[in-house]
Amino acid sequence: MKMNHKIRDRAQKVGDFIERQTASNKTPGLQYIIVSGDSVIYEKCAGFADIKAERKINIDTTMMIYSMTKTFTAAAVLQLADRKKLSIDDPAVKYLDYIPYGKSMTIRQLLAQTSGVPDPVPLKWVHLKEEDETFNEDSYLKILLLKYPDTSFEPGKKYKYSNISYWLLGKIIEKASGLDYREYMRKNIFHALELTADEIDFIIHSPEKHSKGYLKKSSFLDIVKSFVIDKKYIGEYEEKWLNIKDHYLNGPSFGGITASAKAAGKFLQDQLKGQSVLFSKEAKALFFELQKSSDGNPVAMTPGWHIGELNRELYYFKEGGGAGFHCEMRVYPSRDRASVVIANNTSFDVKSFLNAADREFLMK
Repeated sequence: MKMNHKIRDRAQKVGDFIERQTASNKTPGLQYIIVSGDSVIYEKCAGFADIKAERKINIDTTMMIYSMTKTFTAAAVLQLADRKKLSIDDPAVKYLDYIPYGKSMTIRQLLAQTSGVPDPVPLKWVHLKEEDETFNEDSYLKILLLKYPDTSFEPGKKYKYSNISYWLLGKIIEKASGLDYREYMRKNIFHALELTADEIDFIIHSPEKHSKGYLKKSSFLDIVKSFVIDKKYIGEYEEKWLNIKDHYLNGPSFGGITASAKAAGKFLQDQLKGQSVLFSKEAKALFFELQKSSDGNPVAMTPGWHIGELNRELYYFKEGGGAGFHCEMRVYPSRDRASVVIANNTSFDVKSFLNAADREFLMK
């Protein structure tokens, strides 16, 4: 990885900044990578994947990326639309006749979070890694839909975030493709990007390559943990951190991916290239197209990305967080740059981190 002197100086500054995050106990460990369409500009990891075993995080260590999964799910939906397996303006009930939200709700509205589908707090929508083989996802989802059968507003009317909306999109992917959601993602997204199961998947294949997730000792989340999660998920304290045991989300399509920052970086590189391996130029343009409510008002979302701004620089992003991990990925299309940070601390401030780190590599 060759660098000119400006990039080298900025890389040193960012490297020192990253080291300070772990040295000051803001997180046990983290990964950061920034890429262009054709190269890795800078990558850095620091701290521990396992504090007790003193196993350090490296650039290939996997961590849970939670809601960052939603953008991968959206890519799969647009890929199926590109292949004429569905239209994003189809009503969702065309594929899922059991959903209770009426006939007018569209796939586009689910993608853009304007569907009105409710969003109960999903803290308990998880199961231990050891329980995965016997867990029945379809049964759990249908029970959840019976419990929350009403939309919050008329579909399309406005923006309101919902995890269930992306759970339903995973089921639409299954119906349209004839494959289990996870198998579709492996064959059509991960393999297309030449990523292995050790780099990105929905289960932990190599525990020695996966990071533990942590809560900071005596933090607010540590104090209230027994009220929000079952004690079976709570591990041991390791120095100043509480380990949360390995678990999977009940709905893989809204938050189930485990990945390294390097793997997520390859997904982002594909979005920066002139020709994506995942879908056509038209589908990629739609992936980054600002969406509107049924009243014609813009919502700060595309079919899969939220929209932000840093120093007047437009970027697209998706954040993810849950028990033990916090992450965010961004695409800066006008600068041919994209970045990812993944930390093994639920409360790590990913937005502030990327604002500081990315700024160095966006300067001319």
